Amino acid sequence: MSQLEFAAVPQPDEPARAEALRRHATLIKPVGSLGRLEELGAWVAACQGTCPPRPFARPRVVVFAGDHGIAAKGVSAYPPEATAQLVRALLDGGGVPGTLAAVAGAGLRVADLAVNGETPVAEFKVRQGSGSIDIEDALTGDEVIAALRAGIALADAEIDAGADLLVAGDLGVGVGTPSSVLIAALTGSEPVAVVGRGSGIDDTAWMRKAAAIRDALRRARAVLADPVALLRTAGGADLAAMTGFLAQAAIRRTPVLLDGLAAAAAALVAEELAPGARSWWLAAHRCAEPAHRLALEHLDLEPVLDLHIRLGQGAGALTALPVLTMAVRLLTDVATYEEAGVTPPVQP
Repeated sequence: MSQLEFAAVPQPDEPARAEALRRHATLIKPVGSLGRLEELGAWVAACQGTCPPRPFARPRVVVFAGDHGIAAKGVSAYPPEATAQLVRALLDGGGVPGTLAAVAGAGLRVADLAVNGETPVAEFKVRQGSGSIDIEDALTGDEVIAALRAGIALADAEIDAGADLLVAGDLGVGVGTPSSVLIAALTGSEPVAVVGRGSGIDDTAWMRKAAAIRDALRRARAVLADPVALLRTAGGADLAAMTGFLAQAAIRRTPVLLDGLAAAAAALVAEELAPGARSWWLAAHRCAEPAHRLALEHLDLEPVLDLHIRLGQGAGALTALPVLTMAVRLLTDVATYEEAGVTPPVQP
């Protein structure tokens, strides 16, 4: 297996963050009265290295599509063939991400990393489906490197084209199972703590999913010390590509809105491969999956929203994007007391 090393991750500009918080204290409102909106705007200022921050000009969502062999074990409410059908629906404009992206003002790209079928977005395809992780590796050594490189290339392509905010979405039947395994492995959690309802499974499917996660986690723990080997063993081409994408975004000083379960799993691995990357990520929401909460706690990220979204596909991040946009516009558009000719309150 060829090697892959990530560059050192720079950190956001703390003076710009401090200046944004100071600016908020001069705006025509009580100090601190906008709560986390003030922190969010300051985070964007730190990422951009300037205060006031610039409104986002080209937010971009990349949906990483892939099939997983574990889906054949009945861990999802969808049949395995639905992934390719969902990709086509998304490309035709009929999916949830397209609707939310249009409202949020974001561009959308779909990349087929491991769909078990033909799609018109297979430029970065690594293989047809990934292995059934309860009994075999998801990928070969060369494939996991190829998938990581694909994610890096996708991040570079979007940033080089002007993207100033990125979202990694997932699309694939059964992706919640490897995502939960990666999170359980990296947070030291037991299988039962990470098994969720995902696509809306019943009790019988939940038990099948729990058994699959238990067996896969046993295999994953044997390679826990090596993040790349962990992706090879218990991830998938889509999850490995998302990992490379998230790490490279941080290296390229580009903020990321983290979506749901799959993005959180990839983020945990990306932080292992590129320490400090999490400073460039904002948790968009807390999804309904129990493993997602564990991942966010491990990354020390506080979600912006909690709407019980569990779809993936960038849906939670796109829902939070207008909130982040508002946080930036507060710093750019609201007048100061001096500009408005308003007498400021007396500070205690």
